[in-house]
Amino acid sequence: MVEDRPIMKGRVTVYSVPGCPHCTQAKATLRTLGVPVCEVDVDKHGEIRARVKELTGHSAVPQIFFNNLYVGNNEDLQNLNPERLKRLVLSVREEPVPLDAPPVPVENSTETDGAWELSEALRNLILKLYSDHLSEDGKTVDYKAMSRSLYFERYCDLAVQLQRVELLSMSREEKLAFFINIYNALVIHGNLRLGFPKNIWQRYRFFNYVSYLIGGEVFTLQDIENGVLRGNRKGVAQIMKPFSRNDPRLQVALPDVEPLIHFALNCGAKSCPPIKTYTPQDIDGQLRTAAEAFLENDDSCVIDSVGREVKLSHIFKWYKEDFGGTDEKLLNWVSDHMGASEKKRNLQSLLSEGKVKVSYLPYDWSINSTN
Repeated sequence: MVEDRPIMKGRVTVYSVPGCPHCTQAKATLRTLGVPVCEVDVDKHGEIRARVKELTGHSAVPQIFFNNLYVGNNEDLQNLNPERLKRLVLSVREEPVPLDAPPVPVENSTETDGAWELSEALRNLILKLYSDHLSEDGKTVDYKAMSRSLYFERYCDLAVQLQRVELLSMSREEKLAFFINIYNALVIHGNLRLGFPKNIWQRYRFFNYVSYLIGGEVFTLQDIENGVLRGNRKGVAQIMKPFSRNDPRLQVALPDVEPLIHFALNCGAKSCPPIKTYTPQDIDGQLRTAAEAFLENDDSCVIDSVGREVKLSHIFKWYKEDFGGTDEKLLNWVSDHMGASEKKRNLQSLLSEGKVKVSYLPYDWSINSTN
């Protein structure tokens, strides 16, 4: 891929092959317009050739796009109406490359930089999918509409390239954001491709089978949650830790359990926390905010001052060791991570007066689908 970079926000993508005179003429014309030309050799990228044929209906080259706007072949370019050509050039000058632009190879000067650009591209695609297909509160997903989305197709194309990600170079904050975003997207991807698990056995298979190849290693949903984000702790109903001492994935695991992840990971059930995307910048603050919102919801935390009882989401029962391991430590953790509210004041009052009963609310495992 050869790319000229005038100071413009967008790009013109030319799908070509070496030695093609029509391709050469098209690129020469585009350069006289002063637009950034991204040339993709489809002989080197068969998967992109197939995708371009799907988008255009043509296998001949060149095929030309201004951002996501299809122009056609060289003859179509040369015969463009001057006013339309002017508008196309203006769109490339002023508008960044949109998420539904045609595909280009992910090639960069260093593997690490390219991998992080890939993870950011995936995060942006996930964000777009969520904005289009999530309810305002992030609790439900329109799976049917998402499965038909061009952005979902693009996400699937990019997800294949996760094997390029250099995980060992990531900081703790980058790992947290990356793996939370990938986990939530993988759950949706798995639901769309395999269907939503309907019983305990299907859930066990789903979370131990659905996976991505990341950085050359397979990571299932269980591996991501319990191996990476929980510092290689046993998951619910697991006999062994996800990663053995000789497992290369152990190098990726965070050094300590991160309790706040439980308010960011969404397994596709109605009782799960809302789905959001996360960034490495201030990831701890973002997760703290997610925890406060989760605890403020009466579906997740109820303070019964009269009965001296605190009713919590089953998440706190399944992962009690992450929150201290005892009822007292658990309740203190909950209190410490609540936002300033009447609910927090009621809990603090109960704790100051002595023993408090802890019970757990029913967990709704039905799918978080809007339809």
